[in-house]
Amino acid sequence: MPGLSCLNPLRVHFTVFLPMNKKASSVHAGAMSVADSSPAPQANAQTLLSQAGTLHSLKAIGVSSIADTLCGRHHSKDFSYARGDYLRGRVTVIAILFLVLLPFWAVLDFFLLPDDTRSYTLVGRIFMMAGLVLAVFLARGSAGRFNRARVSAGLLFFLPAAFYVLVLFALTRHPGTHDLVGYSFIPYMLVVMLSLFPFTLIESGVVGAVLLLAQGASQYLTGNWFTAAGLQESWLLFALLTIALTSNYFHLGLLLRLYREATHDPLTGLLNRGALAHSLDQALQARGDKQMALLMMDLDHFKRINDQYGHPVGDRVLAEFARLLRQVAGKNDFAARYGGEEFVVVLTQATRAQALETAERIRAQAEITPVTDHHGRTLNFTVSIGVAMFRPGETLEIVARRADERLYEAKKLSRNCVVGA
Repeated sequence: MPGLSCLNPLRVHFTVFLPMNKKASSVHAGAMSVADSSPAPQANAQTLLSQAGTLHSLKAIGVSSIADTLCGRHHSKDFSYARGDYLRGRVTVIAILFLVLLPFWAVLDFFLLPDDTRSYTLVGRIFMMAGLVLAVFLARGSAGRFNRARVSAGLLFFLPAAFYVLVLFALTRHPGTHDLVGYSFIPYMLVVMLSLFPFTLIESGVVGAVLLLAQGASQYLTGNWFTAAGLQESWLLFALLTIALTSNYFHLGLLLRLYREATHDPLTGLLNRGALAHSLDQALQARGDKQMALLMMDLDHFKRINDQYGHPVGDRVLAEFARLLRQVAGKNDFAARYGGEEFVVVLTQATRAQALETAERIRAQAEITPVTDHHGRTLNFTVSIGVAMFRPGETLEIVARRADERLYEAKKLSRNCVVGA
């Protein structure tokens, strides 16, 4: 039958009915094969399991590292969306603040700048205001579009830096006025601004390098190149940049840890239900004409594993299945623990055939994935999967309901199945 893949292994099946969410719902238990292997000494096994559990806990809560803060290549899609939200909010506030201050700054130009430079700076300020309006526009429309949020943040730094260079060249015919008009503070201001944003170290480093070049151009035009005063200015700017980069490291690292603790299941390291809904909402906004699919999964007879082997072994099964989902899901896909032994994977670029193929791969891989209990014995588990495609205008709740209906069909058939429309 199209969209249906089932196996009927010789296993014992039974169903236990428990109340859940004030409604009677069936909790499936059973289906497990146990193969005796040569048990290792119990103390050594427990030590190894403890070490593995500690390592898994560190990964689950997201201990920050240089790799996490150096660039965004290691960031998940959901965290990129969250970081885009932070960038959007900060860009909007600071750009509006600049727009409010620009007219007052233009009045100061009238009193401080030489007469023949006002036309240059006036045009520069007009372009700067237009650019700031564009930055606000891009930021406000960047939901689900992380690169647009980055562009808006880049404009916020590029526009004042470009205006600074413009003023430098406008004042080349007026020696000695550079310090008088007080524009030399702009590079320092922009470097300090870096610490306000959750930039990666590479992003801040690129901006800082541009500002150091602008500072060097300023010293060359004013005759401070390689003088004691010029070296002091460069050292101050470099010191501020170092502080800003350190701030970015702790800022982004803290944001990563807090985000993961708030949005990820501590046992499996996958997204929790609320974070899945939020991330998927942004993905749907940026969906375009891409086909998307939802895989609803439930571990077969999971209660029997807990009853027979204890909850620590059951937790190990959940963690092992989560590891499998992370391996199968692509960089742009979402994997989440939906509740209990239920899991969800959202494929953001998949046809119906590709979604069924991915679901079957998960089912087949789960069946042969071993888990070791406290005595060194190996046990196996199976999973039932329901597949549903996103239709135009549908929310997560609607698609999840259809996928859950197909999951129920898989449970009725024989479990260890994939059922899709």
